[in-house]
Amino acid sequence: MNKIDGLIFAQMIDLGARNLAKNAEKINSLNVFPVPDGDTGTNMNLSMSSGAAETRANKVSHIGQLGKSFSKGLLMGARGNSGVILSQLFRGMSQYIESKETITALEFAEAIDNGVKIAYKAVMKPVEGTILTVARESAEAGLEVSKNSSSVMEVMEAILNAAKISLKNTPELLPILKEVGVVDSGGQGLVCVYQGFLAALKGEEIEGLTEVETDIVNMNFEDDHSSMDFMSPEDIVYGFCTEFTVRLDKNKKEFNEEKFREDLSKFGDSLLVIADSEYAKTHVHTETPGDVFNYGQQYGELIKIKSENMREQHREVLRKEAEKETNKEKTEYGIIAVSMGEGLSKLFKSLGVGVVVEGGQTMNPSTEDMMKAITKVNAKNIYILPNNKNIQLAAKQAADLAEENVFVIESKTAPQGIASLMVFNEDASPKENFDNMQSTLSTVKTLEITYAVRDTNIQGVEIKESQYMGILDGKIICANEDIKESISQLLEKSIDEDSEIVTLYLGSESDEETTEYIENIVEQNYSDLELEIVESHQPVYPYIIGIE
Repeated sequence: MNKIDGLIFAQMIDLGARNLAKNAEKINSLNVFPVPDGDTGTNMNLSMSSGAAETRANKVSHIGQLGKSFSKGLLMGARGNSGVILSQLFRGMSQYIESKETITALEFAEAIDNGVKIAYKAVMKPVEGTILTVARESAEAGLEVSKNSSSVMEVMEAILNAAKISLKNTPELLPILKEVGVVDSGGQGLVCVYQGFLAALKGEEIEGLTEVETDIVNMNFEDDHSSMDFMSPEDIVYGFCTEFTVRLDKNKKEFNEEKFREDLSKFGDSLLVIADSEYAKTHVHTETPGDVFNYGQQYGELIKIKSENMREQHREVLRKEAEKETNKEKTEYGIIAVSMGEGLSKLFKSLGVGVVVEGGQTMNPSTEDMMKAITKVNAKNIYILPNNKNIQLAAKQAADLAEENVFVIESKTAPQGIASLMVFNEDASPKENFDNMQSTLSTVKTLEITYAVRDTNIQGVEIKESQYMGILDGKIICANEDIKESISQLLEKSIDEDSEIVTLYLGSESDEETTEYIENIVEQNYSDLELEIVESHQPVYPYIIGIE
């Protein structure tokens, strides 16, 4: 298939819209913030459905004319950030093909790319790690393939494959996605549309088509991420999600899209504006929706207006989540661990920890954080592993305040916490488990390597700024310019005839050369010991070593 016309494009739009509709709820589940703009799947579905309805009513073989109908339908149906951006992507595409009866593979790729450029212009402050990134990177892939292929299907396959890869990478670009454990919802919606496009080009139907099933990227969904405890309603700076469409009136104020957008940016944030010769559609988060509507009326009659209180909607979500947690049947046992580093958290999860609280040496969780974790783990008997001496007090205060039977295992380090988990037994009584877990702590030595932030003399060791300090069970043993020297001294002072296992936890600042050096030391000098390596990605400490 070297060319497509309006009839083929109509089929692509239809299947893209149906696939998006089928997966709207899955996409909603990826939302980070449960506010009006958070209904990404719903908003994109309504927007795309409006565009598809317009093309069904005006089906023609001239692809430019069909694209114009599609763009008009999207404009009128666009809802929320995601819906407006989607409409801009296809507005730019439709503008590029407006004069063409058919388009080639190259023209198709260039049209998609033009849509990306228009969408980026529509957003006042484009954020990478969103639908914009997925659209841009997939369009770039399509352009690259179109240089060597005349097949529209091959170009579309390249666009879809690149969109999936880009989607999977969104948590690396947008920290909040990584924190909550999801990919970008708008990007996932666009992937659904592109899956439908490719299915249509292949002549496939949507029902039962496995290729078109939404492939939610396999992130960490073990926690119930619908609970947005990390965000309070007061965190929302501009509380009203406000939208309006104005029918432009030439007898009123002259419309200039750039000035219109610039003026509206003063009312709040998350501003999006799309316009053609007849209508201007606006989306903005503001504290003064009335002022926004009044401004829009200078240009013509407002035909669609909406303003939703995002703070109130978020309060309602939190209330429902709290009610759900309260009514949930409690399990017999639950374990909470404080952890720093993605790898450590995954390890704790794999060992039976129900709730991981982020924190450590440079970020101590509060009593309130611990109380929330106790509520979330929802068990009759709960064990807390603070894994830091500075967190033990907050954990014990939370245990005193809780109605549940809460035990605080006095673990001062992650290796101690991990060792205590190894002896937990669901068949034992709550007190027996506590005694066993607590007694195991003394069998573990924890070695930590970090660098000094200033000159000092402490615990009998003279330390210079930037030197690598070797710490054994909380006591500074040595300080050296060379990290390897500090590690050697630590191991020498820590390993004895009772030692059996050495576990090496690799921090975010570990390096391959030093890791190999540690492996060689253990293999050559302590060959009777078992060495295990864990990529824990903890900050501050390039290496933590547990010796049992």
